Amino acid sequence: MFLPWRSHRSSFVLLTVAAISTSFSPFTIAQDKPDEKPVSTASAAPAHAATTPDSITEGTVTVGGQPIAYRAIAGTLTVGGTDPQDATLGFDGKPLPDSGVKLPEKAEDAPPTARMFYVAYLKKDAPAGQRPITFIYNGGPGSPTMWLHMGTFGPKRIVTPDTQHQEGAPYSIVNNEDSLLDVSDVVFIDAPGTGLSRTFGKNKSEAFYGVDADGHAFERFIRRFLSKYDRWNSPKYLFGESYGTPRSAVLAADLRSVDLNGIILLSQILSFDNSVDGPTANPGVDQAYALALPTFAATAWYHHKLPNQPPALKPFLAEVEKYALGDYMTALLQGSDLTDAQRQAVAEKLHSYTGLPVDYLLRADLRVTGGEFSKELKLDEGMTTGRLDSRYQGPDADPMGATSGYDPQSDAITSAWNTAINQYLHDDLKYATQATYLLSGRQGGEFSWNMTHTPPGRGFGGGGSAPGTVETGANVMPDLAYRMKMNPKMKVMLAGGYYDLATPYFEGIYEMHHLPMPRGLQSNISYHYYEAGHMIYVREDILKQFHTDVAAFIKSTENGK
Repeated sequence: MFLPWRSHRSSFVLLTVAAISTSFSPFTIAQDKPDEKPVSTASAAPAHAATTPDSITEGTVTVGGQPIAYRAIAGTLTVGGTDPQDATLGFDGKPLPDSGVKLPEKAEDAPPTARMFYVAYLKKDAPAGQRPITFIYNGGPGSPTMWLHMGTFGPKRIVTPDTQHQEGAPYSIVNNEDSLLDVSDVVFIDAPGTGLSRTFGKNKSEAFYGVDADGHAFERFIRRFLSKYDRWNSPKYLFGESYGTPRSAVLAADLRSVDLNGIILLSQILSFDNSVDGPTANPGVDQAYALALPTFAATAWYHHKLPNQPPALKPFLAEVEKYALGDYMTALLQGSDLTDAQRQAVAEKLHSYTGLPVDYLLRADLRVTGGEFSKELKLDEGMTTGRLDSRYQGPDADPMGATSGYDPQSDAITSAWNTAINQYLHDDLKYATQATYLLSGRQGGEFSWNMTHTPPGRGFGGGGSAPGTVETGANVMPDLAYRMKMNPKMKVMLAGGYYDLATPYFEGIYEMHHLPMPRGLQSNISYHYYEAGHMIYVREDILKQFHTDVAAFIKSTENGK
């Protein structure tokens, strides 16, 4: 999930290049609370800080009428900031006895390490070496995995009213009849610096906070997990949501000599040029407006704001998609060469698809960002619609603002999820820690995300970058394509919601059809879209269908076919 935009067209996001990276256009952050004040942790622990002991509990969850007994392991694995350094560390995070490494006395002088928190659910009495295992994580960057952990496939989940802001605690935490444990063991992972994961040592921000650094950290974690629990021969899956989708692309490319059976991408963005949050900061690159148009149309349809309401959503969206990549994109590409008559015709067509006033569309030069759309759609009612899930709505926060300024869905559900993860960790998993569960990487201090990226090289068996490869901005489409070419049996499942303005569904489809790989590999990709938002699992009926689809995906690929 991405953070809301600001109320100014020219500064529409809460984080810009200056805040995250000096090398890429502005973008917003997934499932991350922006207003938390950083807490300095530069000298929070000695170089050899003791870890909280793992907690192992047992439970049973019923899925499809069948009880499944499982073992839950809540703990940490420590990874190094570089491959050579990582090779000197044991499972406990300390240097191996024969490594010859001696840690300095001061924490700030130690090499960077990340203590990554995870909860693994392993079915009891199952042949572990053959049972599928799925590694699951949220995005941000800077978000913990409490959203997927307490909302999708674990044995417990939080229940909140759909499209409504619950009054407050107590919240309902129930046995999850849609847990994925019927077909796969699952491992929920908090990214470095989020949740209960922590970073230590010198230059820790550079070592773990960036597109490439983050991918390497997850790669090292997965290799360590496979060794610690003897799961190297298990069918393996990656599941990432939001920024977790570019992480999955980078991670898949980094996992050299580890063939994955499949990747599940929920609410995808692989190229940040396609984000409708910030195209005004990237003039001349207009496709983000076209890719967001079907989501604008779906939202206007849901709220009955269209001048002529179509009876069904999906046929209507098919028509809008065709227009978006056809006449609309052609008009945008013409720029100032577009005649007044053509501009008027496009504005009237956009009005019929979005419900926005013609004069507003003309003043916007036919280009409307996500935050502007959320602000304008129900302005006459004094309401703003959601970004993560545009079915949600809330009072207009700033009558004079140009954009919505906040996200109604984020404010509606964050407190419930925060309560659920903390209560569940303490009461059910018995994980004895006094540490604060961080809802944002910024709470830990020193969080500055590097958006530069070196794509995998071509023709190099090790999978590294070719000499002279140019570092690019955050477009990891080459990474996913690289792994699909190197492992042509690997399958990809793309999923999302029609009402997602953070990562519009048509954007994900567009990216998949533009992966730089042989056309024949397109058959390895399946598409699953639902009448929900960014976090499709907030709707219980959608979660049930999503479980069915993911379970079928795993069953069809676990034998490597």
